[in-house]
Amino acid sequence: MLSNLRIFAVSHQTIPSVHVNNICCYKVRASLKRLKPHVPLGRNYSSLPGLIGNDIKSLHSIINPPIAKIRNIGIMAHIDAGKTTTTERILYYSGYTRSLGDVDDGDTVTDFMAQERERGITIQSAAVTFDWKGYRVNLIDTPGHVDFTLEVERCLRVLDGAVAIFDASAGVEAQTLTVWRQADKHNIPRICFLNKMDKTGASFKYAVESIREKLKAKPLLLQLPIGEAKTFKGVVDVVTKEKLLWNSDSNDGKDFERKPLLEMSDPELLKETTEARNALIEQVADLDDEFADLVLEEFSENFDLLPAEKLQTAIHRVTLAQTAVPVLCGSALKNKGIQPLLDAVTMYLPSPEEHNYEFLERISRLLLPFADQHVEIPLLTAGNIALTVGLKHTATGDTIVSSKSSALAAARRAEREGEKKHKHNNEAERVLLAGVEIPEPVFFCTIEPPSVSKQPDLEHALKCLQREDPSLKVRLDPDSGQTVLCGMGELHIEIIHDRIKREYGLETYLGPLQVAYRETILNSVRATDTLDRTLGDKRHLVTVEVEARPIETSSVTPVIEYAESISEGLLKVSQEAIKSGIHSACLQGPLLGSPVQDVAITLHSLTIHPGTSTTMISACVSRCVQKALKKADKQVLEPLMSLEVTVARDYLSPVLADLAQRRGNIQEIQTRQDNKVVIGFVPLADIMGYSTVLRTLTSGSATFALELSTYQAMNSQDQNTLLNRRSGLT
Repeated sequence: MLSNLRIFAVSHQTIPSVHVNNICCYKVRASLKRLKPHVPLGRNYSSLPGLIGNDIKSLHSIINPPIAKIRNIGIMAHIDAGKTTTTERILYYSGYTRSLGDVDDGDTVTDFMAQERERGITIQSAAVTFDWKGYRVNLIDTPGHVDFTLEVERCLRVLDGAVAIFDASAGVEAQTLTVWRQADKHNIPRICFLNKMDKTGASFKYAVESIREKLKAKPLLLQLPIGEAKTFKGVVDVVTKEKLLWNSDSNDGKDFERKPLLEMSDPELLKETTEARNALIEQVADLDDEFADLVLEEFSENFDLLPAEKLQTAIHRVTLAQTAVPVLCGSALKNKGIQPLLDAVTMYLPSPEEHNYEFLERISRLLLPFADQHVEIPLLTAGNIALTVGLKHTATGDTIVSSKSSALAAARRAEREGEKKHKHNNEAERVLLAGVEIPEPVFFCTIEPPSVSKQPDLEHALKCLQREDPSLKVRLDPDSGQTVLCGMGELHIEIIHDRIKREYGLETYLGPLQVAYRETILNSVRATDTLDRTLGDKRHLVTVEVEARPIETSSVTPVIEYAESISEGLLKVSQEAIKSGIHSACLQGPLLGSPVQDVAITLHSLTIHPGTSTTMISACVSRCVQKALKKADKQVLEPLMSLEVTVARDYLSPVLADLAQRRGNIQEIQTRQDNKVVIGFVPLADIMGYSTVLRTLTSGSATFALELSTYQAMNSQDQNTLLNRRSGLT
């Protein structure tokens, strides 16, 4: 396996050689045999950008298009909103493919993993590069399932813009909120595409209102649909006052006509469009001072005289400022509305030089991505996205530099400019320019190889998968010696298990899926401990007194405090050992062996015999903290999930009754077209296997989305039941 494949983007600054702004490692895509500079077998591809047959027309034009003509974008949305189908149409209309792939048929370009094609979902992000009307577009199709939200997070770090896709019948859904917040965090300009306008229950007005209300965004209506649901046949371009109608006889959607709206042929549609255009002009003028001045000075009497180019330029500025989001619509499955979406990507989303990066890096061997195929290239200029091979010791979030001196220079420059606060210690050279927030796993289970002789192979496979997917955690159970997988959900664990079998040829066995509980304490306690050992001719003697107490603020790691009686000189030589001991003690709580959170540990006294090793200090502190935790009143914390179920009215009652049995707490029930949306919270332990039950209750018509909300205290009865079950008493 090519386990060291990495994706990165290049800074827009004028620099010698090749400089990289950040690394986003997200995918083990292919074996080495796939790295061929031409198109593989199995799919009917057109020529790659700049290629005629297998000959390179202009190598410089392939690798180094003008930076203003580059668009680095991501496709993001809730699961099943149509991301991959939209991507497939984009590739077809741009000439990258010669046939239309379908998610249900399992022959799409970007969903090339066996698990993706079998399940009809995107699991890992895939990058493709294509040209559209003189622009170079680097596109990444991201997953929509909550188990793989980290994929979206690390892709957004190298993108300049994004297309947010919505199911026009559902509007903003649970995972839409998540990916929207991620894009907000990375300051990614977006345009919205209301997909599935042909679907029963599709409503342009409802979808737009949900964007305004739930995302707190200001939608700019650049298009209006011509018909909805079964009557949907095209769109109106509000900016140019033209109608775009797709040929009903065309199977692939390539043929469509663009006609100006006329009073004689389309009086009602022209009136509606004129009103929408006037409203759009006023909305943009409120957001952009330069455009407002233009309108007031020259076109205040008649908005119809305002050139479309002037309005488009202003929309571009507003989109980059993220004060509003352009909204378009269509139906990817029915091949309608994709070409105007591509035009909007090149027209309104930023080029790399409009997305500011303040740091440089260097890289050597480079590849252009085409989903699971790659073309090796000799160099890359600023603003492009590409892959690199050979980084055996890197992981997601690492920053790549040419040397340690470069890293130190970057640290000093960042500190001078006030961009980052660096402490002056021996870790100063570890400059981290861009990182990823890795969510904590909520499920775990044991995994075993088919035989002891295969254990090294399993460890190698898990090591490779962990580097590729940082949300996967692997640990060794200290009591049983078993390997434990920790993941984001049932599907996440299932996919990892399947990949180990397919990609590494190992038939592994999974233990029962367990919930990742946590523990805390309810009262303040003190404990003392002494460690006295003689190793060889050296005596190691440590005496420690600590206090453990609960804190109200949520903290995954223990808050460490020191009493005034602890001298600075003593801390200087032993602080790292003390911290190590406290952290190790809190990794396994006294009730279930789960991590302890929401606690503060205060060191009240510490006596160290001369010559005592730091290892012994750490061990004594750890043992003392564990003693204090055992003395305190203890509490199990369970993961509480935010749940959103979309269900037809006829099935609402059985769904609510089932959630009540699962200790569900219903917050509200919304109406979404002909459906009801149940929003609430439910303990993770009671929602395992819910997808199968929900399908049975609703005849397969309902959908749901889960996301970790917080950890909550279990009541005493449920806690006792859990403890008895773990101890084998029930």
